[in-house]
Amino acid sequence: MGRRSKVLKAAGLTLAGALLVAAGTAGWAYWHLNNNIKSVDINSALGDDRPAKASANPTPTASASASASAAPLPTGGTNILVLGSDSRSGKENQELGGGSSSGARSDTAMVVHIEAGRKKATVVSIPRDTLVTRPSCPLSSGGATAVAYNAMFNSAYSVGGPVCAVKTVESITGVRMDHFVEIDFAGFAKLVDALGGVTVTTTQDIDDDDSHLHLKKGTHHLNGKQALALARTRHGIGDGSDLGRIGLQQTLVKALLAQMSTTDLLTDPAKLYKVADAITGSLTTDTGLDSLTKLMTLGESLKGLSSTDLKTVMMPVVTAPSNPNRVVAEEPEASELWASLR
Repeated sequence: MGRRSKVLKAAGLTLAGALLVAAGTAGWAYWHLNNNIKSVDINSALGDDRPAKASANPTPTASASASASAAPLPTGGTNILVLGSDSRSGKENQELGGGSSSGARSDTAMVVHIEAGRKKATVVSIPRDTLVTRPSCPLSSGGATAVAYNAMFNSAYSVGGPVCAVKTVESITGVRMDHFVEIDFAGFAKLVDALGGVTVTTTQDIDDDDSHLHLKKGTHHLNGKQALALARTRHGIGDGSDLGRIGLQQTLVKALLAQMSTTDLLTDPAKLYKVADAITGSLTTDTGLDSLTKLMTLGESLKGLSSTDLKTVMMPVVTAPSNPNRVVAEEPEASELWASLR
């Protein structure tokens, strides 16, 4: 064999080896990300005692760039309950303010309504201090919780986990939650850091010793720990209640969407993996979103949705007659809002 042939053979073997390593690495990465995701079978737990599903989705169509064999992307409207959990488990969560290891609460609750066509969306925040009738919820250990009147909204997660959180939201809204997504303290902070931080503009000074956040009004580029503190801040803004915090959270959601839309992750595989690992590592979903493939399909279907197409509102509330530190749904405005999402 000539020298040139030996060189070509060696180059071919090197390329083949590199491709095998790359394929193996990609396979491991997919397996790792897929196994990061935790899930809860909401549908089986709740059965048929739920609001009716929305009318049939429009027939999905494949994008022009998709191959003939590619599965078409969904285009119908959908409702997703998104919870931010102040989990007490894990060292990272405790260091970020998760407290003791005795449980978790739904620190943030948002109903994300994506309109048919998936070009517009509405995010409705539910104040955690809202007094509601918490329905009886099935428990994974067997049995069920008792119905509770004038219970704080975020107690649903505490007593019955994601299943009870979904059932309570469906009970007070009459809207079927097609999906459920929960992310904890550490996961949110890691996501912001993986994206290189997030830029937000505050309209007033924030001086909150509880969340350890001190910012002058204006535009700031925040790291993950600072962004999490912003999401949790309530003292020193507005009336110090959960209502002021909701405005900051909605500003942060829009800023994150804008950051993600301007970050070209496809040209930076290492950064893409870091973002994906941050998202999946602290994610709990329903079984309809419990794989990387399912999450990617949802993400692909929302490519045409920008932060400017996202409307953020809060469920209309008034001070509770029984407790000045609590709120209740303001009617008929709250019912009209939920009816518009069905």
